[in-house]
Amino acid sequence: MDVIDDYGADALRLYLINSPVVRAETLRFKKDGVYNVVKDVFLPWYNAYRFLVQNAQRLEVEGLAPFSPVSPTAQQKSYNVLDQWINSATRSLVHFVRKEMDAYRLYTVVPYLLKFLDDLTNVYVRFNRKRLKGRTGEEGCRIALSTLYNVLLTACKVMSSFTPFFTEVLYQNMRKVCANSEESIHYCSFPQEEGERDARIEQSVSRMKTIIDHARNIRERHNKPLKSPLRKMIIVHPDGDFLNDIAGKLCEFVREELNVKDLITCNDTLEYTSLRAEPEFSALGKRLGKDMGVIAKEVKAMSQNEILEFEKVGELTIMMHCLKLTDIKVRREFKRPDALTEKEMDAAGDGDVLVVLDLRPDESLFEAGFAREVVNRIQKLRKKLALDPTDAVDVYIESLKENSTLQRVLDSQELYIRDAIGSQLLPSTAMPSHAVVIGNEAFHGISGLSFSISLARAAVMINSESCAALYGGNTRFCQMLQVYLVSRDHSNLKIEVQLGNGTIRVDSIENLPPVELELGRHFHLTVGDHFVATRMQLG
Repeated sequence: MDVIDDYGADALRLYLINSPVVRAETLRFKKDGVYNVVKDVFLPWYNAYRFLVQNAQRLEVEGLAPFSPVSPTAQQKSYNVLDQWINSATRSLVHFVRKEMDAYRLYTVVPYLLKFLDDLTNVYVRFNRKRLKGRTGEEGCRIALSTLYNVLLTACKVMSSFTPFFTEVLYQNMRKVCANSEESIHYCSFPQEEGERDARIEQSVSRMKTIIDHARNIRERHNKPLKSPLRKMIIVHPDGDFLNDIAGKLCEFVREELNVKDLITCNDTLEYTSLRAEPEFSALGKRLGKDMGVIAKEVKAMSQNEILEFEKVGELTIMMHCLKLTDIKVRREFKRPDALTEKEMDAAGDGDVLVVLDLRPDESLFEAGFAREVVNRIQKLRKKLALDPTDAVDVYIESLKENSTLQRVLDSQELYIRDAIGSQLLPSTAMPSHAVVIGNEAFHGISGLSFSISLARAAVMINSESCAALYGGNTRFCQMLQVYLVSRDHSNLKIEVQLGNGTIRVDSIENLPPVELELGRHFHLTVGDHFVATRMQLG
């Protein structure tokens, strides 16, 4: 009961299911093991669920129609590769759990679930964050949210017999947007395997994860943090379909995650690698018997061309023994181009795919690297201030030293920064007197520059000239209007503007005649919008 009070019954249940006990073997119980279940299973699972809820609520905060999952049929037609992949991975989860439970192998489920949750949180949600937050359009956002909703709902149904309480809590909230849903998750049927699994896209994404891991290892070896952009990355593999996926559907995810300017694919395995063949002793030992030694020697002596031919044909005969692809392991080792040192170009691989990174410094990438540093500091400050993703703020930056470099970099990277933080990055001189600053932090020596970041609550700005015209040029009335708009709850004002198709009527200010205000003409909801509009008028 102490363990249950600390970590919950579901965590204890899952720990025991994943232990030797279910195989009738001895278990040395460790309380830390139950804690690890909470950390490795329930926290990632809950974080994916919380991300769904936050962004579903964001639709209503922004005055859009409430979230309602699109039909599974419409969802399956999504052209987004990550939607296709996670749907296929979910069908694989259903297939695996059903097969293992039919065979009473309960202990195999938790490792598979861990892999699935890692894919869901660190690939689907992580790489799809902009789309889930609606920054690529409302339609794509709703399809992505619906995909995440149905994946989480299916996962809850699959795991309900393993984690009955946790899945019930999630289900009771998720069922609110699903008509004619069962009263409890434990009244739901186990999911059926609907649609075919896409083995190719699952394998391509799995290889993409491997590529990312290899590239991170190279960066760590050479002390190159992810915020520092690199000029080039080369993926070496003989499978043309896989290379097409990496260079096409998956290219942007890899480039953005690893912060590389160019991604190049290469199917000529001898350009950057030397090949070495080794026998799979575990597979061949019993089969070959006394011939094993001679055949192993022959395999290790295979030339580069012989190895390539073997991979192409798929089999090789030595001493009357037919060896298949599963019998010989082909290892690919990096062959560095002439005149380049290890510090300038390095590689990592697993014998299947080889990742090559060009590590040479490139001054032209300085601006992109600094922009990522700025975005990183802004996101950390938001987290430090405990802001929700839906909390609207104006973001200001100020140089702490007389240096024109900062503004030049910010101008060149304006689109990237605005896309990353969801709003305009403003100079400190644009901060109005009525701004309410909720957090400020100074940073020194970031890529050789020093600056401070300030976050302020989103502030309404009026166009003084056009508003004064509404009152016959009376500037005092215009000031009273500004005070009124600033005093309004920002979220409610935003909803009112959206319901009014971009206009609001103000008739509640004493001694002032009622007026119709048009968004963009008479006022803006944020300083950022006002700043951009003013700059466009000036130039």
